[in-house]
Amino acid sequence: MKILLCCAGGFSTNMLMQNMKKVVKESAKLDENDFEFTAIPADSIESQVDEWDIVLIGPQISHKLDFLKGILDPKNKPYAVIDKDVYGKMDGATVMKLALVTYKKHQLAQG
Repeated sequence: MKILLCCAGGFSTNMLMQNMKKVVKESAKLDENDFEFTAIPADSIESQVDEWDIVLIGPQISHKLDFLKGILDPKNKPYAVIDKDVYGKMDGATVMKLALVTYKKHQLAQG
């Protein structure tokens, strides 16, 4: 699963991404070879979104959700906004669950 973190381009999203990688690496059920992560600024999403399976949106750019939906919906890309409290705690495990559940729901909806 290729997970794209969309943010304001800050240091904190990179920290969260590292925490997510650590969760995958330490998991008994997840194989780190099955996952790829990157973090990009929201303004770069249009040129890069096709290569990724799911987009996670940082709470600090949730005001850009309409802009992002305009790019993601026509491409049928699953996405979720990370809760600000989860983001604030840099809770990689909860964000990984969000990514996995959102992706699975999207796949089921596609039939």
